[in-house]
Amino acid sequence: MIIKAMALRILKQFRHDRRTLALMMFAPLLILSLVYFIFESPATSVHVAVVNAPEEYLNSLDNYDIIPIRCNENEALKLLEDGDVIATVDIKDGKSYIKIDSTDPTKSNATLKYLEAAKVSTTLARPDLVSEIDYVYGYEDLSNFDKFGAVLIGFIVFFFVFLVSGISFLQERTSGTLEKMLSTPIERRQIVFGYIFGFGILAVIQSSIISWYCVYVLGIMMIGSFALVLLTILFTAIAALSLGMLLSTATNNEFQMMQFIPIVIVPQVFFTGIFDLTPLLKTIGCFMPLHYTADALNNIMLKGNGINVIFIDLLVLIGFCLAFMGINVLLLKKYRRI
Repeated sequence: MIIKAMALRILKQFRHDRRTLALMMFAPLLILSLVYFIFESPATSVHVAVVNAPEEYLNSLDNYDIIPIRCNENEALKLLEDGDVIATVDIKDGKSYIKIDSTDPTKSNATLKYLEAAKVSTTLARPDLVSEIDYVYGYEDLSNFDKFGAVLIGFIVFFFVFLVSGISFLQERTSGTLEKMLSTPIERRQIVFGYIFGFGILAVIQSSIISWYCVYVLGIMMIGSFALVLLTILFTAIAALSLGMLLSTATNNEFQMMQFIPIVIVPQVFFTGIFDLTPLLKTIGCFMPLHYTADALNNIMLKGNGINVIFIDLLVLIGFCLAFMGINVLLLKKYRRI
């Protein structure tokens, strides 16, 4: 009877907590749906810039889902730099000169294999001429840790800052501290910015330690400026901080705060560039902060690009921060009693 009574008590508690019930039922469906759409999407074709090659070779590329883009050498290098193509091909006197982006070793190795196979299937094949390959970004044996390292740094920082800031701000509310401050002439925006700066200092220290450890202790590939990595991580941490504070206003306890992880944090991982996505799914990723963090860190750490390339990513992250803080200021209005 005691066991039955305890079980009934728990079920009654869940019956009154509809948000928890909805999360238990629908959050797994959301994640599974994302996984389904990503893995069931038709494989995206690989684009290759062709500087010089006979028509016979271009036609044979179609057999391997490679879309050739004819252009001159300067245009080809620009396309490779922008990530619009994975490789450039220039065939002279039967020999292939290939420049390739190897930041995704799985895709780049497959592309090299198909480029060679397409050449062998034509009259261009000459066993005595070995293709000359130039790894513009990455290198031949790039490890998966190097490939995913940038994404991993961004995710870890975002996850822990979101969690700690959300729970801390929630405790300020449940302990009555926030309500006392709201009963004073202090403006809501001053409270939000004060918490942002307070937690932000701790977030900056944590982010710096994580970045330094990954780069200089674990040895993740780093070509660009470490200062730009820290700048990107700083904006990522502030975005996570402001989002955590925002969502904590909609919760009553730490358990409810944890419920946001599978619906706010986990889905963002799928849009960080570790999967090939359809144009529709890429559009969805544009509304997620981690998408821009991963793009900026990949450009810095794997391609050695500077502020001129990641400027848009940083600008969008700042936009997320301002939007989350603005909404938070508005939501705090319901806690002001006078």
